[in-house]
Amino acid sequence: MATILSVSGSPSPTSRTARLLRHLDDRLAAQGHEVIPFDVRTLPAEALLHADFAHPAIVEASALVKHADGVVIGTPVYKAAYSGLLKSLLDLLPQYALAGKTVLPLATGGSTAHVLAIDYALRPVLASMGPAHITPGWFTLDKDITVGDDGSLIVAPASAEALAQVTDQFSLALGGRTTLLAATG
Repeated sequence: MATILSVSGSPSPTSRTARLLRHLDDRLAAQGHEVIPFDVRTLPAEALLHADFAHPAIVEASALVKHADGVVIGTPVYKAAYSGLLKSLLDLLPQYALAGKTVLPLATGGSTAHVLAIDYALRPVLASMGPAHITPGWFTLDKDITVGDDGSLIVAPASAEALAQVTDQFSLALGGRTTLLAATG
């Protein structure tokens, strides 16, 4: 199946965005994809802030994007836009880093006032990077994502259903139809 890079643009180590992505990574892995989780916050701040294209960590991040068939991009929404941390990474990737790839944009935020951040802030930047296809994304309210006493992720039923649908659409776009049908049948 496909190799998927799952990118969290959250600066927080306990972020809802990253937890949600790792939850969706499990769904994609169960469908037969190889999923590589990647947290932008683990990149050296100095390399990001100084636009050090030659820094080994930036070179490695670019290679991960290059070798992926699909990319899931998750970000918290701040001030009606995707995170500055994610922007720093996207700025350092080659202009057509997403050429030929299928991309799934996801966002989390505290208010439905930010629901259009995917389509009006993130999608245009992703589209400028040349992907073959950007599948429909999804915005999840922070209040719909909680952590259980055992550390497991709990997603409100309506959001969980919508996330499953967009994740499965992404999987299908990558060519995961046979595995998807087997996993859900």
